Amino acid sequence: MMAQYLDIKSGYPDALLFYRMGDFYEMFFDDAVAAAEALDIALTKRGKHLGEDIAMCGVPVHAAEGYLLTLIRKGFRVAIAEQMEDPAEAKKRGSKSVVNRDVVRLVTPGTLTEESLLDARRHNFLAAYATIRDEGALAWVDISTGALSVMPCTAMRLGPELARLGAREVLLPEAIESEFADLVSDLGAASTSLAGSAFDSTGGEARLCKLFSVSSLDGFGAFGRVEISALAGLVEYLEITQRGKLPLLRPPVREGVRASMQIDAATRRSLELTSAMAGGRAGSLLGTVDRTVTSAGARLLERRISAPSRQLDVIRARQDAVAFAVEQTRLSADLRDALRQVADVDRALSRLSLERGGPRDMAGLRNSLAQAEQIATRLDGVDLPDLLREAAGDLVGHDDLLELLDAALIAEPPLLARDGGFIAPGYDEELDEARRLRDEGRSVIAGMQADFVSATGISSLKIKHNNVLGYFIETTATHAEKMLSPPLSETFIHRQTTASQVRFTTVELSDLETRILNAGSRALEIEKRLYSKLREAILANAAVLSNLARALSEFDLATALADLASARDWCRPQVDDSRAFDIVGGRHPVVEDALRKDGAPFVANDCDLSSASIHLLTGPNMAGKSTYLRQNALIAVLAQIGSYVPADSAHVGIVSQLFSRVGASDDLARGRSTFMVEMVETAAILNQADDRALVILDEIGRGTATYDGLSIAWATLEHLHEVNRCRALFATHYHEMSALAGKLEGVENATVAVKEWEGDVVFLHEVRQGTADRSYGVQVARLAGLPDAVIERARVVLEALEKGEREGDGSRQAVIDDLPLFAAAPKPVSPVKHQASEVEGRLRDVLPDELTPREALALVYELKGLVR
Repeated sequence: MMAQYLDIKSGYPDALLFYRMGDFYEMFFDDAVAAAEALDIALTKRGKHLGEDIAMCGVPVHAAEGYLLTLIRKGFRVAIAEQMEDPAEAKKRGSKSVVNRDVVRLVTPGTLTEESLLDARRHNFLAAYATIRDEGALAWVDISTGALSVMPCTAMRLGPELARLGAREVLLPEAIESEFADLVSDLGAASTSLAGSAFDSTGGEARLCKLFSVSSLDGFGAFGRVEISALAGLVEYLEITQRGKLPLLRPPVREGVRASMQIDAATRRSLELTSAMAGGRAGSLLGTVDRTVTSAGARLLERRISAPSRQLDVIRARQDAVAFAVEQTRLSADLRDALRQVADVDRALSRLSLERGGPRDMAGLRNSLAQAEQIATRLDGVDLPDLLREAAGDLVGHDDLLELLDAALIAEPPLLARDGGFIAPGYDEELDEARRLRDEGRSVIAGMQADFVSATGISSLKIKHNNVLGYFIETTATHAEKMLSPPLSETFIHRQTTASQVRFTTVELSDLETRILNAGSRALEIEKRLYSKLREAILANAAVLSNLARALSEFDLATALADLASARDWCRPQVDDSRAFDIVGGRHPVVEDALRKDGAPFVANDCDLSSASIHLLTGPNMAGKSTYLRQNALIAVLAQIGSYVPADSAHVGIVSQLFSRVGASDDLARGRSTFMVEMVETAAILNQADDRALVILDEIGRGTATYDGLSIAWATLEHLHEVNRCRALFATHYHEMSALAGKLEGVENATVAVKEWEGDVVFLHEVRQGTADRSYGVQVARLAGLPDAVIERARVVLEALEKGEREGDGSRQAVIDDLPLFAAAPKPVSPVKHQASEVEGRLRDVLPDELTPREALALVYELKGLVR
């Protein structure tokens, strides 16, 4: 056995080997040590190899999926070796014969299909990158849904595109793996190298044509050699991991490079588009706006937020669909109720194609077809917008398949076909008979006994059973003579004579006995055969079922965005091909949602970059600058996915690229300080942004010396204005930069308003024209809880520096040299005693719960008099 294990393991040196032994998957040697640690299970030993104990651990087959998920999340790959024959067959070859085993599947992060291993509301993409000379292409597939796409992709665009997809695993040719492995790892994906032959475009084209049963790929689009190379790498890897059982793949779709808004990885993290900084959906834009009721609808929303469209006709068609759902409130509610009963059609199809599905997947498809029929009936005669009208056409035409599944399946079938009991009574006569014999064997025997009594006239005749003879007919010796004589002897066959009884059988009874004993297994075999036929019927309709899934997700997303817009009072934005960006009463959707839960209002703000394309924003920390910057970027994203937006009104000219450099972070693993990360990200913006880009920058240059930082920030803003000529929001604490508004025609100053009250700063969160008079840093530090001694010392230093700068009586260093040192053990600073006002004194004695409305009103007038 161990020789067989080592032989199989040699073919998968980089994967843990799950070696099937009865009801367990066993692991040995180093695999056992690694798995036991990762899974926190017992590590034991089994026998010896080369004089050393063999480490061993195992997991139950019935619970294997949970362990697989843990291993995949921890970066392992798992090869699953199953028993390919019944142990009884192996014993026929000899008592020491080993059961034949072979790997049936290689489980990797990008090839998961099981429902328990996947997030139903997110895609699980496997990507492949290929290069031919100076050209590159990226292909990707979600084998759990069959979606297959490809696009031209330069090396510079690879990072942003992988970040958009959130790919779990990336395939790279061996020749370029070292060049891109770090990039892939930084994005949280696993990289897998394949031999260059896997990406051969000539052989790959033939393999793709065979896969899709076509003579040429031209019917799917005009694919370049490098794009075919990337697709070939994907298909080769799927054949390796699925051991020849390819998933049900849709024909490849070629995506245009300029079809969607370009957003790099740093911007996605900064804006928390699909995942929050802390991880997970909660707190992200996706988590806040997702009101879809189907898994496919949720995945469609994620795709659109990850890649907002740049095509006006596409955006407007989506807006029309949402607007229709907003106006048709009752219809939208009915549609959402029906959609809640819809299963995940794409993933059910994929599991069935890979023979990992079951009766419950079939029942889900049946229910989805029934709901689609109801939705189509509800929409009959309704004037739909173009996008929904096209989708509605795919909801019908499935009558034959629905009728088949409805007749064949019970209402609530079991998860696995091997459990049986999922075929409805009355669907198959042979199955009904087998079940009747299995479940009602005694009554069938009783009926046969009654028939024998009637035929012989012997009322004492009985049909009995024992473990030696099985079923037999028993009568007394007195009546036996009659049965041993013609014509009854021709039917009844003598089997045994005892002291007082004689036992017979008949051909009919023997046949019935065989059928009763085998009825359970026979019923299960019949069900398995019928299951295979139903599976074939479903897969024969795979293309139209995929279209049905797409149609249902379109209705789900349109009604979900409409529900959000109505509940949150969002507006339909005007999106066109201009350079306009005019937001009135804009709000941050995520922050507003969080404040609403706390019962606090959100202060809305305007943003008009139509005339002055760059706004230089000043104001203290904590005043809301970062929220303001991000909310306008998120409004652009929402507008270009076709959604309504959180504003009173919005006019957005198409944004081609979105860049965000907000917040401080470092990259210690790669030896980059916070300032270096900031400069690398800023360089990417300045080198790539075009005149249709939207750029938001916060505190550029704050990570270095004051004059260095000011110089970098100044030059960056000038470059954005003169070279990139893009729309931008530029937040800074360098108030000196406000002078640029008078020098550059497209720059305008704006500030976040604050109010100072008795030494404290009050944040108003209002963005106004103008500049901040100062940064209020000391006041913010006080709010943060710095010790009073530190705050008072900071005030002294600040006043000295500001005085020296105003009077111009020396350099900043000279002023610093004249400051007395901060005492090592400072005297306790007595906090400034606050003198209670008359209003406060009066309010101290008021008990609000005891005031009548009239008394409360009188109190207000009294306090107003005291203020005067």
